[in-house]
Amino acid sequence: MYHDEAADAVLKTLDTSETGLSSGEAENRLEKYGKNELKEEEKTSAVKLFLSQFKSFLILILIVAALFSAFLGELVDALVILFTVFLAGVLGFVQEYRAEESIKLLKSLTSPEALVVRDGKEVKVPSSLLVPGDILILQAGDRIPADARLLEAQSLKIDESSLTGESVPVEKSIKILLPETPQPDRKNMAYTGTSVTYGRGKAVITATGMSTAFGKLAGLLGEIERERTPLQEKLDQFGRWLGAATLIVVAFVAVLGIFKGFDPFEMFLWGVALAVAAIPEALPAVVTVGLALGVRRMVKRHALVRKLPSVETLGSTNIICTDKTGTLTQNKMTVEKVYVNGTMLSVTGNGYEPVGDFFKEGQPVSEDIHLHKLLVTGALCNDAGLVEEEGIGDIIGDPTEGALVVAAAKKGIWRPDLELGHRRIGEVPFSSERKMMTTLNASEEGLYAYSKGAPEVILGCCTKIFLGGQEKELTPEIRKEILDTVNEMANQTLRVMGFAYRQVPENIVPENAEREMVFAGLMGMRDPPREEVKVAIATCTDAGIRTVMITGDHKTTAFAIAREIGIYREGDLVLTGTELDALGDKEFEDMVEKVSVYARVYPEHKLKVVNALKKKGYIVAMTGDGVNDAPALKAADMGIAMGITGTEVSKEASSMILTDDNFASIVSAVEEGRNILKNIKNFIAYGLTCHIGVVLIVLVGVLAWQILPVIAVQILWINLITDGLPPMALSLEAPDRGLMKQKPRKSTEGLVSRRMLIASLGLGALIAVQSLGVLSWALEEGMPLPKIQTLIFTLVVISLMFNAFNWRSDRLSVFSLGIFTNWPLIYAILSTVLLQLAAIYVPVLQTAFRTVPLSLSDWGMIIPLASTTLIVMEVVKYLERRAHR
Repeated sequence: MYHDEAADAVLKTLDTSETGLSSGEAENRLEKYGKNELKEEEKTSAVKLFLSQFKSFLILILIVAALFSAFLGELVDALVILFTVFLAGVLGFVQEYRAEESIKLLKSLTSPEALVVRDGKEVKVPSSLLVPGDILILQAGDRIPADARLLEAQSLKIDESSLTGESVPVEKSIKILLPETPQPDRKNMAYTGTSVTYGRGKAVITATGMSTAFGKLAGLLGEIERERTPLQEKLDQFGRWLGAATLIVVAFVAVLGIFKGFDPFEMFLWGVALAVAAIPEALPAVVTVGLALGVRRMVKRHALVRKLPSVETLGSTNIICTDKTGTLTQNKMTVEKVYVNGTMLSVTGNGYEPVGDFFKEGQPVSEDIHLHKLLVTGALCNDAGLVEEEGIGDIIGDPTEGALVVAAAKKGIWRPDLELGHRRIGEVPFSSERKMMTTLNASEEGLYAYSKGAPEVILGCCTKIFLGGQEKELTPEIRKEILDTVNEMANQTLRVMGFAYRQVPENIVPENAEREMVFAGLMGMRDPPREEVKVAIATCTDAGIRTVMITGDHKTTAFAIAREIGIYREGDLVLTGTELDALGDKEFEDMVEKVSVYARVYPEHKLKVVNALKKKGYIVAMTGDGVNDAPALKAADMGIAMGITGTEVSKEASSMILTDDNFASIVSAVEEGRNILKNIKNFIAYGLTCHIGVVLIVLVGVLAWQILPVIAVQILWINLITDGLPPMALSLEAPDRGLMKQKPRKSTEGLVSRRMLIASLGLGALIAVQSLGVLSWALEEGMPLPKIQTLIFTLVVISLMFNAFNWRSDRLSVFSLGIFTNWPLIYAILSTVLLQLAAIYVPVLQTAFRTVPLSLSDWGMIIPLASTTLIVMEVVKYLERRAHR
C-alpha cells in the first residue's frame, strides 16, 4: 500500500501537502487515529497464573488422595501430600510469573521525538503524537517513528535489519513500485523502528501505532499462544496413565475384598494405601528441581532458560531454524579480497577490529604503493568512523564504508589522521542513479578527486590505471580483465566496489571531476560467518538435528553462506519469500522438509515455515535477534534469542537466551538439554521401580494373607525418602559418552520407553517377590506383625538405594561410569540410609512409624537380598551391550 502510487497521489490520498498539516488538523487526526503507540494486551493475573499450576491430572489425583487420607484420619499423610503439591505449584509459579513484556518493549523502539513539518515550519514533536499525513524530515542517525512513503531521498540509506534481516542498509528512492513488490524490497517506504544510516530525506506518514509494520508484529505476538512443551504433555500423559492404573487396581482390590467377606470400610482403607503407594506425589517437585539444577549448569554454558520445561524441548529438538545476520555471521562487513596492480590479495582479521594483514599467495604484503593508494582512496571517499569501546572495535556510520576504514587501519592508515593533511572541500554524494560517490580533498600535493562505487561505473569514468608504479592507459584488454575479476569476486558472494582517483584543477566543479580518472583497484567485502559455526552445524548434523537458514538477505548471498558452513547440501531447495507466497499451504508442507535456505523473507514467512515443520511432527527451535524474529520465536517449540545483539522483544518472546550470541553454544545447550531429559527419564524409571514394588507387595499381601505388609505411613515414608534426595542426585549425572551421536527422541515417544518400563516392572517385581518371601517365612516363624512390617519396610528402602545406582545410566554399567563419579548420589544414599536407621531405632520415630529395632542377623538377610537389584540390572546391561556389539 502506497508504494505503488506516485508521491503526489499519496499526498492527495492522505489529504496533506509538503507544507505539512496544521496544528488543528493534527489534533483532529490524533483523536481519529489515536496515539502513535503499540497497545498492550491484558495480562493474566497472578492468582490465575498460580492456580493454573494445579491443572495437571497427577496433581488433581494427589489432592483427592490427600482429602481421602484426611477423611480417614491420616492427617500426617494428608499434610505431607498437600505440602508437596503446594511446593511444586510455587516453583512453577515463580518461574512463569514474568509476564510477556514484548509489546512494551516494542514501544521502546519508537523514537521519543520526531522532526516534522507543521503549519509550514519544521518542529520537533513527541513521536506518540504523530498522525497519518504528517511530513517527516529524515536525517542520518534518526530512528524512524512511523511507517511513511518517501517524498525525497538524497543518498538516503536505512538500516532495516531489525525488521527484515537485511544485513546491508537499504538504499532508498522515491520511484513508484509494482503493487506485488514484497515489503523488504519497497525502497520508497520507511518503517517504524528502522534507522537512517546515511543521507537525508522527506516522507509522509502513512501509518501509526498498531497499523505500522511493528504494530502488526505486536498483533502477531498477541495472537500466538505458546504451546505446552513436550515434557509438560508427557508428564500429564504419565499422570493420567498412572492415575487410571491406580484407580483400576484400587477398584479391583476393593471389589475382590468385599466379595471375600472383608469389611467395605477396611477395604477402602487398603485402597487408599494402594493409591498412596502407586502415586509418586514427589514427582512434580523432583522434576522441577531436576530442571532447575540443569538450568544452573546451562547458564555456565552460556544458555539462559526462561521457562523450566523448555529444557526438555531443547533436548528433543530435531530442527533449528536460524537467522543468518548476526547469528551465523558476525554482522560486520569485512573486506576479504583486494584486487590491485593486477594481483588478488587476501585480507585477514575479524569484524571491525583494525587487526589483520594483506597477503599475496600466502606471503604478507609489506610496503606497496598500489595498495596504499587504494586504501587512501577508500578512506578519504568515506563518511564512516572507527571507534574502540572497552577494547572492542566498532564503526559509526554505514557498515560498507566502515569496512573500508577498517581495511585502511590494518595498514596503519587512520582516516582522522589522513584527513588532517587531505581536507575535504567538496563532494558529489552517492545516489542509486549514479552508483558512485566522489570527494575533493586538498593536500600539499594539490587537489585530488577520490571516487568509489559500482565497478562498471567507476571503470566508465577511467581512462588510466595505476599499474606497475605508473599511471598507464586503461586498454580494452585490461578493462575486460578487471570486469572478469569483478564477476569472479561476486560469485564468491563478495560485494565488490571499484576505486579511482585523479588530480584536478583548483577551480573545478565537483561533478566535472568524475572523468578521465585513474583506476586504483577493487575491494570485495562481505559479512563473514562466525568461525565456530561450521563445526557447530556439523555437530548438530551428527546429533540428527537439521539446520535451516531463514534470512532477509538476498538469495545468492544466503545460498553461498549456507553452502560454505554446511547448511545447504546437494539436492536441497532454496526458496525466496516471493516463491513461498506462490505456494499453497498443502503444497508447501509437502516440500518443507527439502528446503534448507529461505531468502528475502519477512515475519509472516518465518511463522509459516515454523508452523509447517511443526505440522510434520518436528520439534522446532528458532534462533533470532531482531524484532522481526519475535513471532516465530514465540511460535516455535524452542525460541532461542541472542543475548548481546538481540532486541529485548526477541528475548521476551523466546524460551532461551544465548548469553554469548554464539551459535556454537546451541550445541552445548542441546547436549545439556538431552542430558537433563535422560536424567529425568532415569529417575522416573527409578521411582517406578519403587511404586510398582510397593503396589505388588500390598496387593498380594492383602489378597493372599489378608494383612498389610507395610502400613500407609511407612508407604508414604518410602515414597518421600526414595523420591526425594536420590532422584535429585541422579539429575546431576553427567552426559553419557556418545550422547550427541544419538538421534533426537521422537516427539511421540512417551516419557518412559518400553524398555525402561519393562526394567522397572522387572526390578519392582524382584523387590516384591523378595519381600513377600520374607513375609511368608516370617509368618511361618511366628514373628509379630510389627517386626515383619519393619523387615519388609527396610528391605524395600535398601533395595531402592541399590537401584539408584542402576539408573545413573540406562545402558552403561555403574562400574564403567565409576562408583564415586557422582558424589551427590553417594551423599543422598547415605543420608537416606541414616534416615531409615532413625525410623527404626529412634524411639519417637518408632512410635510414629510403628517399627521395632532390627538385629545384626536381620541386616545380614536384608543387605544381600537388597543388592540383587543392582546385580541383576548389571547382568542385563552386560548382555544388552554384548548383543549390540
